[in-house]
Amino acid sequence: MIYRHAPLTRRQLLSLGGCGFLGLNMPRLLAAENSQASRTRAKSVIFLYQFGGPSQLDMFDMKPQAPEGIRGPLRPAATNVPGISICDQLPRVARVIDKVTLVRSVHHTMKNHNSASYYALTGHAPPLDDIRLRDSLDLFPAYGSVVDRLAPVADGMPTFVAYPYVLRDGAITPGQHASFLGKAHDPLLITEDPNGESFRLPELSLPQNLPLERLENRRELQKLVDRQSRLLETSAAARGLDAYYDKVLSMLNSPRVSRAFDLSAEPANLREQYGRHTYGQSCLLARRLIESGVKFVNVYFSDSIGGQSTTSGGWDTHGFNDTRMYPIIEKRHLPITDQTLPTLLTDLDRRGLLDETLVVWMGEFGRTPKLNQNISRDHWPQCYTVLLAGGGVKRGYVHGSSDKHAAFPDRDPVRPDDLAATMFYLLGIDPQTEVYDTANRPLVIAAGNPVMDLVA
Repeated sequence: MIYRHAPLTRRQLLSLGGCGFLGLNMPRLLAAENSQASRTRAKSVIFLYQFGGPSQLDMFDMKPQAPEGIRGPLRPAATNVPGISICDQLPRVARVIDKVTLVRSVHHTMKNHNSASYYALTGHAPPLDDIRLRDSLDLFPAYGSVVDRLAPVADGMPTFVAYPYVLRDGAITPGQHASFLGKAHDPLLITEDPNGESFRLPELSLPQNLPLERLENRRELQKLVDRQSRLLETSAAARGLDAYYDKVLSMLNSPRVSRAFDLSAEPANLREQYGRHTYGQSCLLARRLIESGVKFVNVYFSDSIGGQSTTSGGWDTHGFNDTRMYPIIEKRHLPITDQTLPTLLTDLDRRGLLDETLVVWMGEFGRTPKLNQNISRDHWPQCYTVLLAGGGVKRGYVHGSSDKHAAFPDRDPVRPDDLAATMFYLLGIDPQTEVYDTANRPLVIAAGNPVMDLVA
């Protein structure tokens, strides 16, 4: 189904109203719907978010012929696809480039982390580019919340799971939850470390002296009190919490949910291949979740933008306080990426899951073509690279190109809005579907257009 539980938009009602005049009877209408559903390429999405902004010039769009001061110290190396080269510090990634599409022409204008991250996490440009951008119900929901609203999983598994952090750059970064869609469509948020020896889900754990039956009885009593107080009729927030509470209760009683989160069931050697660190085990958990029926998984590389540490933090490597960008990414970011990304793609492919799972690897922007005085790079949203794999996109392909300094798109520019529309399209959800904000205004879920040249 495309958006089975969504209300018909005004555009759709007008279209249906004219069906009789156009000779489109019910059988033909159903055939058209089935045809649209058959175009679904992806059953699920793993969204690997690289908070802080990876450098396009030092990873997937290197410019070795650029002058000194533009090119960095890292060098390109051939991949297993003739004509495509990437950073020589990513040798394992180079061996799986035949599974991916590199989009080298993504661009926008948001230079602050929270503004740009909101854009990346929702596909909608923020109202302002300001470090003070705050989370608000006026802003758009996360992709996974839209999917939970329009095409939810109906068998007791969560539709949308996010972990292992809440992103923030000072304030909490907008775009991580359901916003005006209501709390019922918030992700199942996990803030435990999947690499921890005692990894478990407190949200899904009951006190030892409280059996599920007693909890369910208390729930019925609470519903009665709520009805008597008319709380649920007067408070949208309460309705959302009520629905979310019911959803979590159903998960408490689901052996499938428990099994999906049980990383101890994985062979020790495979866990080592993914990496015995938070991000590696988070990527392995993502595979287990989509294998169990979860439809959208957000995995966050770090909880912070980072900057100076070789052991923690994201990709925001300006270079300051006597630190430099390249020692940091060579010791932390590139090795972690070279371990986890190819392992995830290979594991999915070996299990027959890659063709139906869209993997998205992206940050909020790229880095400046010109090196700064600290031999590092600053924020640059005007052109950067996003990696896509599986889920109906082409393999071993490059879409778009940047200019000679990777400063601006040279061919086939792509906006985050277009990437959002492409994701929804591959999931079989019409990007022009409307949802309603708190003022009951209809808003399309994606303002861009699917990039059909990416589709296999």
